[in-house]
Amino acid sequence: MLGSLSSSSLLSLFFIMLVISGLSGLMFLHPRVPLSFVRIHIGIAALPPLISLLALANTSVNENVGHWYLDSLAWLMVFFVLAVGLIIQRFSVRYLMGDRFYRKYFTLFTFTTGAASIAWLSGDLRLMVISWGATLVGLTLLIRLNSGWKVASEAAKVSGRLFTLSWFSLVFTVIWLFQVTGQWQLSLALTNESLAQLEAWERTGINLLIVLAVIIPAAQWPFQRWLIESVVAPTPVSAVMHAGLVNAGGIMLTRFSPLFNGDIASIVLLIFASISVLIGSGISLVQVDYKRQLVGSTIGQMGFMLVQCALGAYTAAIIHLILHGLFKAALFLQAGSAVRRFEAPTSVNEKSSSLWIIAGRILSVAVGVAFWFNAPGEGYHLISALILGWSLSVSWTQLVAFGEGRIGRIAGLSFLGGAAIVYFLIHNLFYKWLHTSVFQSAQPPMSVVITVVCLLLVGSVIGSWAARNRSSVSFAVLYLWLVRLGEAKPKSVESHPNYLKQFLTQGGNQ
Repeated sequence: MLGSLSSSSLLSLFFIMLVISGLSGLMFLHPRVPLSFVRIHIGIAALPPLISLLALANTSVNENVGHWYLDSLAWLMVFFVLAVGLIIQRFSVRYLMGDRFYRKYFTLFTFTTGAASIAWLSGDLRLMVISWGATLVGLTLLIRLNSGWKVASEAAKVSGRLFTLSWFSLVFTVIWLFQVTGQWQLSLALTNESLAQLEAWERTGINLLIVLAVIIPAAQWPFQRWLIESVVAPTPVSAVMHAGLVNAGGIMLTRFSPLFNGDIASIVLLIFASISVLIGSGISLVQVDYKRQLVGSTIGQMGFMLVQCALGAYTAAIIHLILHGLFKAALFLQAGSAVRRFEAPTSVNEKSSSLWIIAGRILSVAVGVAFWFNAPGEGYHLISALILGWSLSVSWTQLVAFGEGRIGRIAGLSFLGGAAIVYFLIHNLFYKWLHTSVFQSAQPPMSVVITVVCLLLVGSVIGSWAARNRSSVSFAVLYLWLVRLGEAKPKSVESHPNYLKQFLTQGGNQ
């Protein structure tokens, strides 16, 4: 019965459920409501993502309904944000039990994910800006959840200042776009007729503002500080950042993609994102704190997502942000079980392994070259071919070359084959959903793409050389620089939470 509802009916039903979910969160704030009510709240919070999934299955055309723009991308992102948020809230029921801000946490969480979902459904630029601003406010309050802890307050200040800069950049973008086109509706403001009214310098200026607005929440260099500071927040808060918040840049750039035509803004985005890939990867390698390792990895992964956007591969970027968000949220939720187990190394036949490694590298080069020849004129395919070949080489070495005997290598080959099949099935499914929703914009010149590829290769070579020469001064300098980049400011570090002293003192006096 629900499957036969119109888009407007599903939208109305979705907002009814979203409002009920928000009211449930507000009700939970009242101290007379028992803590056991949280399970009822989780049940109510499961309704909006269910409706969004039905709407996604029903959506076949792009249409405006009032202030809302309903297409596959909008409903996919709404379902992703709310579904991941629901899983994390369910995880938090026992994880945060006993926390002083237990009730406040669930209310803020529901508010933040709800505001994010409204932002991605918005067809009106004003509503999008307001909703996204509310999302950033909610995220800042979640980081500052334990307001009595000076470290958390300092992290929230850093995040709040950068988020404010990002939000005002988006506000100026929307106002500028309206002043030229006279349209608040996103789909009307980005038509060819409307964009033709923009002078070349105006288009570049608007694009640069958009780039600034997206690289800050994506924690790209030199604005990665807020994400590094935010590790003091509860682990579920770190997990929810990957549910359409940290990775929101890919969604925003996809929505504004008709503006980008391979100009200077795309080149700037490509350069900053490429630098972030190298810095984020380096931070994740030198940090010993598990959450900081994940933060470094996120900086690098978000950099690669923005590289995809800069090269016009928006569908690939959306797939990347969703899969990365699910994967990284799961890693954060299991952060408490991240104690490594050291096992005695097993003997490896070095001669046999070397032959398998060589075979794997030859296969990797062949696969990368074949992928590149499918579309040699597209810059994204050049970078994808490089990454595909490198990933296959590393996976082959770990799963096949170092496999324990014939059975181990057969198992490794089976895993690689199964992973490849699942990968292509997922890609085909997403392309089927998004082919009518995503605009493919022009790419930067191939010379810029080759420069970025060289930058990534040089960074990889420097890292490999430094790893083999750990006693050198260069290695020490690079290592300490990356450690410094990945560390929080002194104000955001506290060996023991000083705010607990007052409770210990009060307990002693009593």
